[in-house]
Amino acid sequence: MKLGQIRWNNEITAAVFNGTGARPIPEYTLQGLIERSEKEGTDLGVLAARHASPHSEAAAPIIPIHPKEVWACGCTYETSSSFRDAEHGTREGFYAYVYREARPEIFFKGTARVCVGPNKPVGVRSDSKFTAPEPEMAVVLGAKGKILGFTVANDVSAWDIERENPLYLPQSKVYTACCSLGPYIVTPDEFGDPYNKDVTCTIRRGDKTIFSGSTSTSLLHRKLETLVEYLYRANPVPSGSVLCTGTGIIVKEDAALHPGDICAITIAGIGELSNPVAIVE
Repeated sequence: MKLGQIRWNNEITAAVFNGTGARPIPEYTLQGLIERSEKEGTDLGVLAARHASPHSEAAAPIIPIHPKEVWACGCTYETSSSFRDAEHGTREGFYAYVYREARPEIFFKGTARVCVGPNKPVGVRSDSKFTAPEPEMAVVLGAKGKILGFTVANDVSAWDIERENPLYLPQSKVYTACCSLGPYIVTPDEFGDPYNKDVTCTIRRGDKTIFSGSTSTSLLHRKLETLVEYLYRANPVPSGSVLCTGTGIIVKEDAALHPGDICAITIAGIGELSNPVAIVE
């Protein structure tokens, strides 16, 4: 099942998406639907189907959930760890160490405050000259880390700020419009094997495609359950939070995001998440 949110009757409303449109779930946001499903002990998809309108609306998806918290993982693909070592000149392989050791890199990305949905601008900090998208499969979490669904995430990152000093990572990662989510959340039963999904990313500047890259989640170095288990150690993340699982597509400095660019990320089984780019102060 594809779940998400639409603007309906001037309100943010949960919806079930199908080939012809969106079936609103009146009086619920997706967060509210998750909370009710957990209170009742009812499967989220079953509850959504029960309360969705029988009639479809021609409504575009907006951000599929306003997450309580967003967390993200790094160095979960070898391409990411090797690029970061090269960026920092860490001859000892600092990021390669993170890639191969048991404890994953997990960091706080923000809350709904820094998130946008499809077709809304993602941000480039005014003090960054090399900001890049990070295309990622993300999981939506329920109580005790249960994976409720999968979505597309863009973990937009100011690479030059982190390159200057790894301790600047929070400023590289957390700022206005630094995270895009959408267009839908696909429940596990429909999504299928999460380790066999093609991921693509393109950046268009005017009439030209200045970047195109692809990877597969088969190259994800860690199991999702492992990432979630480490996240929840001494850290009771609330239901309705999102965990981004890392990127396997590296956008280099010659394709750094500029205002007006269009960045599009597609994950098989979910869909395309497309966002324009804007400077944020």
